Amino acid sequence: MTSSDITTSTPSTDAEAAERLDGVSDIRRFFYRNETPIYFVSPTNFNLLGADEWVKGLKFISYIDTFDGQHPNVFVPSEAPHEVFGSIEEINNYLLEHKEVADYVKKRGPGGKVLFLMFDERTEALAAQLGLEICFPRADLRTRLDNKMVTTRIAARAGVASVPNVIARVDSYEALCRVSSDLGTDLVVQTAFGDSGHTTFFISDEASWRKHAGEIVGEDEVKVMRRITPRGAAIEACVTRHGTIVAPLMTELVGFPELTPYKGGWCGNEIYADAFDRGAREAARDATFAVGEELKKEGYRGYFELDFLIDEGSNEIYLGEMNPRITGASSITNHTVFALSDAPLFLFHLLEWMDVDYDLDVQALNARWAKPQNVDGWSQLVIKHTESTIGILREAPATGIWRMTGDGVQFARFDTHRRMVESENEAFFLRITGPGDYVYEGADLGILVSRGRFMTDAFRLTDRARSWIHGIRSQFVADEPAIVPEVAETLAEVGGFKMV
Repeated sequence: MTSSDITTSTPSTDAEAAERLDGVSDIRRFFYRNETPIYFVSPTNFNLLGADEWVKGLKFISYIDTFDGQHPNVFVPSEAPHEVFGSIEEINNYLLEHKEVADYVKKRGPGGKVLFLMFDERTEALAAQLGLEICFPRADLRTRLDNKMVTTRIAARAGVASVPNVIARVDSYEALCRVSSDLGTDLVVQTAFGDSGHTTFFISDEASWRKHAGEIVGEDEVKVMRRITPRGAAIEACVTRHGTIVAPLMTELVGFPELTPYKGGWCGNEIYADAFDRGAREAARDATFAVGEELKKEGYRGYFELDFLIDEGSNEIYLGEMNPRITGASSITNHTVFALSDAPLFLFHLLEWMDVDYDLDVQALNARWAKPQNVDGWSQLVIKHTESTIGILREAPATGIWRMTGDGVQFARFDTHRRMVESENEAFFLRITGPGDYVYEGADLGILVSRGRFMTDAFRLTDRARSWIHGIRSQFVADEPAIVPEVAETLAEVGGFKMV
C-alpha cells in the first residue's frame, strides 16, 4: 500500500499551514521551529523522555519530581491536598486543576496542545477550561478500543489471529467448562479492562477458579483462552492520514518475580536487530499495519501498541492485546537508531494535531525501519516493590547514569535520559519512588535502561540483569511506618495501577 491509496485529510487553513511539509526533513524542521506550547501531563515524563529535544516548546507537567528539580523542561507543582490516587487519570486531573499549573499554562500563551498517557472525560473538560487541545482521539473511543473483547474483534476483522478463545459471560466454574470445551482444561481468562498483570487469571481446576471467581463473575463477558507457552513481543505504531507507520518488534519481559509481584505483569522490553526470526518479525509488522488500518475505520488516529504472543510449541504468532496510547515501551521505540535517523514515532503522532498539511511516503519509511541495520540494542527493566510489606523510604537512588563496579553499582553522573549510556557497564535509572514516599506491594520504584540485552534467547534474565536489579534495589532503604490498618489497605490498593 502506498500513500496514494490513503485518503488525505483536508488541508488546514491555519497560517502555520501555508507551507505543505514534504517528507521527513521538513517534518523535523517544523518541530525544531515550533512555536505552539505543547505539554505532556503525566505522573512522570518517562514515556516521552527526550521528546523535548525534538519539539521546541514541549514541556512536561509531572506529579513526581524524578529529577530533583534539575530537568529544565519539567514543571512539578507544589503538593496540594488530595485524596489517595487510584489511577493515572486521577493524577492528571489533579494536575490540571492545580492553580500553579493553570498559571504556568496561561503564562506560556494561548493555543496550547496537550498529551497524556491516560485520560478520561473529566480530563477532556479540564483541558478545555485551560484552552488546551488534546492530541489524542476522544476518551470514549480510546476506552472502547481498550476493551480486550473489542480488540479481539477488531483483530479478527483485520485478519489477525488471537490465541484460540471464546468470548462469553461466565458466572460459575460449570459455565467456564461449558464455554471452553474446545479449548482444553488449562485456561487463561481475561476481563475487559486493566493491566494484564492484574486482570489475567490462570485457571486449571475448580480451586484456581475459586481463587479468582470474585473478579470474573459479574463481568458482562470475558475472554477465555487456551493456555499456551508464550514468548512476549510488543510493537508500537502510529495511524496517520497517509497510512500506518510501524516500528520494529521488541521482546517483552513478563512476570519476573525479581521485578514484579504480578504473574503475567509487564516489567520491561528489549529491542535488537534480530529479535525473533525474520518470519515472526514480518508477520508482526503485517498484522500491526492491518490492525492500524482497521483502527482508522473506527475513527482512531495516532499512537498505539500491540502485544503479541509467540507460542513456543508451534511458533504461531497471536495478538495478545492492544494499548491505544503511548506506552511504557515508547521510550525505547523513540530513541533507537531508526527513530533518530528519521524521526521518533511520537512526532508523527503529534503531527496529526499540528494544523499543518504534509506528505509522507509511509511505505518507504516502513521499509527503512524494517532493516536490521537500523536497529541497535537496548533493554529496560521496570522495577517494582515485590514484597507484601509497607514502608517509608529513607534513602533512594538518584536519577541519572549509574555504573556497575566490582562492589555493586554506583552513581556516575546526572542526566535526563539514556543518551549518555556508553556501554553495557552503564545504565540510566529513572527514579519514581523517592525519599519520604511509601513503598508497598506493586509500587513502581523506577526504570533502568541499558545497552544490550537483559534476557537470554530462552527468555530468562541474564546475570547482568540480575546484578543490576540487585544493585539498584540495594539503594532503596525503607523504615517500617506507624500506620493504621485502613491506610495500609488503601496503599495496597494503589498498587493496582502503574505510573508508566
